Amino acid sequence: MSNINNLNPRLNMLGVDALTQANNGVGANGRRTVDEKEASSWFEAMAGAWGKALDQQAATIASMSEQLSAGGDTPSTMVKLSAESMRMQFMSNSAATSNNSVGQALETLGRKQ
Repeated sequence: MSNINNLNPRLNMLGVDALTQANNGVGANGRRTVDEKEASSWFEAMAGAWGKALDQQAATIASMSEQLSAGGDTPSTMVKLSAESMRMQFMSNSAATSNNSVGQALETLGRKQ
């Protein structure tokens, strides 16, 4: 398992240190990672890490939306919610792109062997 981070530097930009997770089960940000029982390959572990990052971002957005619904509808709160939603969109696109790219690379490797 070479340096997974070289495959897609966006993983590091989002705080998902896949290599650290694969080595010791705890990401750079201290969150629990996908363990061997949950993933049979590093590709599954990477997808699981993306899923957990997206879940956490979705929870942040939901929390901010509840705050907005509870009467905290100030312009600053709305701008923060908008920024977090844009971050979710970026993360989602990055997750799909990296999973597709790695999947295609693995498919190509499989054909060459």
